[in-house]
Amino acid sequence: MRAESDALTTAASTPGTFTTGAFATDAPGAGSGSEQARARALAERRNLPFLSLEEVEGLAPAATGVSANFLRQTRAFPLSDADGVLLVAIADPDNAEALESLEIACGLPVRVGVAAAGDIDAAIDRACGGLSAMGRIVADLDGGGPADDDLDQLKSQASDAPVVRLVNHLIEEAVRQGASDIHIEPFADKIAVRLRVDGVMRDQEPVPKRLGRAMVSRIKILANLNIAERRLPQDGRIAHRVNGRPLDLRISTLPTIHGESVVTRLLDPGAGVRSLSSLGFDATQEAVLQRLVQAPNGMVLVTGPTGSGKSTTLYAALGLIDARQRKVLTVEDPVEYHMERVNQVQVKPAIGLTFATVLRALVRQDPDVIMVGETRDPETADIAVHAALTGHLVLSTLHTNSAAGALTRLMDMGVEPFLLTSSVRAVIAQRLVRLLCRACRKAEPADPETLRLLADAGLVPMAGGAVTVHRPVGCPDCGGTGYAGRVGIYEMMTMNEPLRALTLQRAGADAIQAAAVAGGMSTLFRDGLAKVQRGLTTLEEIQRVCDVW
Repeated sequence: MRAESDALTTAASTPGTFTTGAFATDAPGAGSGSEQARARALAERRNLPFLSLEEVEGLAPAATGVSANFLRQTRAFPLSDADGVLLVAIADPDNAEALESLEIACGLPVRVGVAAAGDIDAAIDRACGGLSAMGRIVADLDGGGPADDDLDQLKSQASDAPVVRLVNHLIEEAVRQGASDIHIEPFADKIAVRLRVDGVMRDQEPVPKRLGRAMVSRIKILANLNIAERRLPQDGRIAHRVNGRPLDLRISTLPTIHGESVVTRLLDPGAGVRSLSSLGFDATQEAVLQRLVQAPNGMVLVTGPTGSGKSTTLYAALGLIDARQRKVLTVEDPVEYHMERVNQVQVKPAIGLTFATVLRALVRQDPDVIMVGETRDPETADIAVHAALTGHLVLSTLHTNSAAGALTRLMDMGVEPFLLTSSVRAVIAQRLVRLLCRACRKAEPADPETLRLLADAGLVPMAGGAVTVHRPVGCPDCGGTGYAGRVGIYEMMTMNEPLRALTLQRAGADAIQAAAVAGGMSTLFRDGLAKVQRGLTTLEEIQRVCDVW
């Protein structure tokens, strides 16, 4: 093999002929279905075969004398053939230099087939004593990190190809697993990497301690943050693309005793607004919300902890409004979904563009509907309530544990009870629970405790009988967790005269909650039990997220 071949990246055209089937492997790191689909389409366009390592596992790899680094760089995998030719599975069939180098190194004529890049990586790992994707990147990063005070060297290392690939790999892996956040956490001996998938943290392969500063600096450079400032928290954003898909990355850094912790929130601005039924609302709840958003004025609040899907619910509610006939304005931090015919404003506290400042301006823009991303301070609450009283429909979120808690929280912010009774139309509390994987969930009879809870909630007869629920098992489709995706559980408290009377008396959240239940409100826990009964989730999931029984 010629030495200069290790750095080949040039593309040119080359013919190839071979007839075989699909290219697949169950080895770790194997190509995803989308990768294989793209490879298959490329093979069809180029009139080349789409190769399957599974079919040619009996053939010996013809990689003797060829460096594993070269094979990984070119995404090519040579296999010996009984006809005395070299069968090369390659992700880019236009890489003529790579194919020529393999022909020279192996001394055989080449036949070309197209394969998914991940499948080729897995085959190379099997044949060459492979490393993981992270391991291959780290292997290219020789030596220790720069000194703490050497900013020029730190900037240089942060721009090196291996560090760039390392950061890109973390983002791509997060997208592949459907993560909402990437957590980079420094400790004494390593940099831990975790992904939040379906609301639960998943450990990933750690990064060597020596690469921590360069990796964090790379992220900070992309987010236009100050890499020299390690004593104070910083926030920024990155516009990124993965496989042509635009992503909005929100970056937060925090100094810890072992270095800077970085959390990256992944947002897809082009994901589109989901329907209420896909979020987990039943037909009755959907009908109530449909009626609420058609009202000419008043306030509808969505409550729950951070990460419980409140903003997604607000967007779904906005999707029920005809923005061609009504003017819709939003103030958000951040703008998570882009909506047609909706004027959306991103707050920028650093320049004084706060929720309250924007909201004060919005009411002078002749709106019909105003969506406030979060009511987080007394001034915003006061403006929003008065907007709801003066002919505007206001939708907003609030951080409380229950629907009843929203009223007491607003009173704590200084909003007078008589204003709440006139403005608030409904409060929706919600949580997100993991959905059972459809591919591997297993039906079984309900245990006595589950049966008792279902009966107490009125979902099954008190006399008992055979009741079937489902439990998680774990399979490749769900990464062995038994869960795939999430769905909301809800309680909808619509204002009525008993609730207004209690609000005027400044009653506590427990009294308001009891009155709402007496008036027919289904609690979070009961809605969760209904989804357990339907085989969507498990009792353990409901108990994990619910503190209201």
